[in-house]
Amino acid sequence: MSDIRSDGGDCTEHRTAVTEAEVEALVRGICFKTGPPRTLGVELEWLVHTLELPQLPVTPERLEAAYAALRAVPLGSALTVEPGGQLELSSPPAASLMECVDTVSADLDAVRAVLAEDGLGLAGIGHDPWHAPRRFLHEPRYDAMERCLDRTGPAGRHMMCTSASVQVCVDAGHEEPGPLGHTRRWWLAHQLGAVLAAAFANSPLVGLRPTGWRSTRQQLWMEIGAGRAGAPPLTGEPRTAWARHVLDSPVMCVRRESGPWEVPEGLTFREWTRSRSPRPPTRADLDYHLTTLFPPVRPRGHLELRMIDAQPGEDGWIVPLAVTAALFDDPQAAETAYRTVKPLAERALNLPAPHNPLWVDAARHGLADPELREAAAGCFEAALEALPRIGATPRVTEAVAAYRDRHVARGRCPADDLLDRLPASEPPRSRPGPPGHTPTAHGRKDIRT
Repeated sequence: MSDIRSDGGDCTEHRTAVTEAEVEALVRGICFKTGPPRTLGVELEWLVHTLELPQLPVTPERLEAAYAALRAVPLGSALTVEPGGQLELSSPPAASLMECVDTVSADLDAVRAVLAEDGLGLAGIGHDPWHAPRRFLHEPRYDAMERCLDRTGPAGRHMMCTSASVQVCVDAGHEEPGPLGHTRRWWLAHQLGAVLAAAFANSPLVGLRPTGWRSTRQQLWMEIGAGRAGAPPLTGEPRTAWARHVLDSPVMCVRRESGPWEVPEGLTFREWTRSRSPRPPTRADLDYHLTTLFPPVRPRGHLELRMIDAQPGEDGWIVPLAVTAALFDDPQAAETAYRTVKPLAERALNLPAPHNPLWVDAARHGLADPELREAAAGCFEAALEALPRIGATPRVTEAVAAYRDRHVARGRCPADDLLDRLPASEPPRSRPGPPGHTPTAHGRKDIRT
């Protein structure tokens, strides 16, 4: 799935002012493209570190040289760089799980070989355990984003500069009802999403100190706020709910051709279309606005599931990709997953994700939560049964089974493995430490996975 961050182009259509009604119609038309589920994608974010001493920061000059070398490498996936220097690979839409796995695996082999020539490697961790946020990219977009997110505290800078994820992209689904219908898949993504966040939580540390959360990355998203990083209510038709959410979400910035971009406070896109100030919004502004919303499930024609922390190991990302693909695209597994997670919906209290008790417990406790553990066990079993039906190789199925045995069956997630590696003299905190606090890493155990 390709990156949607763009300025919307220079065509006349995109420069023409849009009305509130036009925005609603456009959002309804572009964000849910229905039809039989046929394609799959994955977007992998990685922290880049030195192979010898990961606790030492990589200089901007060294990162720039490495990325310049990577731009000369032919890849099947799109390679982009996040504000803090994290590397992201976004696969093209694949016709099958194995096509996606094979394409991205080959690209990762090529990327790792180039980075290794300069003594650099990739770390699959949901939040950088070693370093405080430091911006690598200094562009108007990220200057404005930082100014906007700073209004809600330090969480935004951590999201921009020290977080990494596995984002799985599935088709929106059929227009008709049923296990593969778009309404069911939209609902399932938000309830199953909490189970995936818990099962794959892998960010319990800031400054090599426990924060009290299995997924500190997810906790930081919650701190950013519902307007920027929340989902719409699940009541009602998905297109209508999402269009209303887009219109009522705050505008991050008003772009300019020169100089710093304006960062209005409290201006929703709906209000912008009505006031037409500081200038009338255009189709390009709408396209850009959509890229500045970060809900746990983002409709981009397809559904982008954004709640999974980056995973340990060279191939750890394959497990959440395979599990998610099986549970969404195999009708029998999708029905089983729906029935398995349906009882969890009561814990959400009809509040949108991730700002509800179910998602908070998933981020804080992972699979130590008994109900989430039980749901994860049922979903993994359904996925394992479905994987051969969707063409998964024995190697992929065995990786999912091994993950189930090591983590899910024991009520654990990768965050627990990281916590186990801490020195005994480092007791966990009962509450998260300050996000900007980064004590020295000297003398710490190497927690690379």
